[in-house]
Amino acid sequence: MEEYPTKQGSENLDDPPNSRLFVVTSRSITEDELRDSFSVFGDVQGVWVVKDKQTKESKGICYVKFSKSSQACLAMEEMHGKVLSEGTKPIKVFIAQSRSSTRHRDVEDEELTRIFVMIPKTFSEEDLKNTFKEYGDIEYCVIIKNKFTGESKGLGYVRYYKPSQAAVAIENCDRTYRAILAEPRTKASTTEECSGTGSTTRGDYMSGADSMNQYAFPMAEPGNYPAMDYRSGDFTRCLMMSTRAALTQEQIFALFDIIPGMEYCELQRDAYGMSKGHALICYSNLGSAVYAKEKLNGFEYPPGNRLAVNFVDDGEDRSSPVGRMAMQFVAAQMLSAVWNGPSTSQIMKPPGYPVVSSVPRIQTDVNLPPLKKLAPPDSKAKERLFVVFSPSPLPLDVLEDVFCRFGSLIEVHLVPGRKVGYMKYADKQCADEAMAALHTRVVNGVKMKVLLADPPREESHKRPRTY
Repeated sequence: MEEYPTKQGSENLDDPPNSRLFVVTSRSITEDELRDSFSVFGDVQGVWVVKDKQTKESKGICYVKFSKSSQACLAMEEMHGKVLSEGTKPIKVFIAQSRSSTRHRDVEDEELTRIFVMIPKTFSEEDLKNTFKEYGDIEYCVIIKNKFTGESKGLGYVRYYKPSQAAVAIENCDRTYRAILAEPRTKASTTEECSGTGSTTRGDYMSGADSMNQYAFPMAEPGNYPAMDYRSGDFTRCLMMSTRAALTQEQIFALFDIIPGMEYCELQRDAYGMSKGHALICYSNLGSAVYAKEKLNGFEYPPGNRLAVNFVDDGEDRSSPVGRMAMQFVAAQMLSAVWNGPSTSQIMKPPGYPVVSSVPRIQTDVNLPPLKKLAPPDSKAKERLFVVFSPSPLPLDVLEDVFCRFGSLIEVHLVPGRKVGYMKYADKQCADEAMAALHTRVVNGVKMKVLLADPPREESHKRPRTY
């Protein structure tokens, strides 16, 4: 195999970091074609096509080195999935693996979009956002604060929507901010020492409504909220929900807002702004909280993910006999309505509210076509799709339900022990439509990357075994 320079040149391959691309393309694509295609995004310092040592033919793999990280990231964003020459398959473009990383990284990699900065301790989140918004659209900002005093530590995180935006910010912001790409959250030992600010309340969803800042609930682990045992009569207006699936703030809000009276809903996040798998929900009255707990604890949302919902202390004093009697009376009424009312698959509303049907089996923002029949199992596969799931694969029946809607689906195959799978289609156009509609979309809390699968490997020419 022919490699690119490995001595003096190798020292500069990752300088600056993330400036080198790993490209999977057709074997017929030449070095000049690659250089012409990628040079529009910046200064290309080198193009290396990996070739077979024996035949000297291209292996369909190459590297493209830029002078700046932002140029490489922009090229990755724009060129991934593009066709360079008629009759060839779309190329796949990644940030090449370096000594500091253990894998190639693609346009969806969150590590490429989040930067770590040093800021004045007087900075608010709004100040941080206003400072860095000139480099691109910001998804969120987090200021790290002391867990005990609540004071800023002079450190923060800014997450952009695109890797190129984060790279431009690092290259062009004032040097005093010392901006670098944030460490992966798997190394986030600092989350025990600090917490971010900011929350999403009902006021964020309703124009003109007052925000719920007066509650000022800290963002913390569920263990920091005293758990209540409803069997001993401890009922509160606040609930803590735990989930193993990657649910968004909007999904949790929509689910718990089915029960009237919700005042506050906040997905707990770590210092990097990532979900901790817990959410704090508060209702304006005890009855709604009791009803929500009984109906949604153990509820599967999305299908296959069982929610855990428990009461947590809301800070109110109900120690007086009158207060405790009132609490138990309301709770008894609501529990009676739960046990004697509709099944758990339907969420009941108080008088004056219509009965709401169960949450749909498929939760997604994609406008899916109607269900279609599967192609016969013995149909010849004209196209295969390769699907990567994050954080975990969807059940087979859910995948079949989603991918069959584009027609001619033969079968769904999940690779055991891995977060990937294959969709086999009898018609290429149907596969293309499925890929266009579902790539980078979220279904039941799972994000999918849908790509064209590489053609099956050619059969080996080795002599077959005789035993």
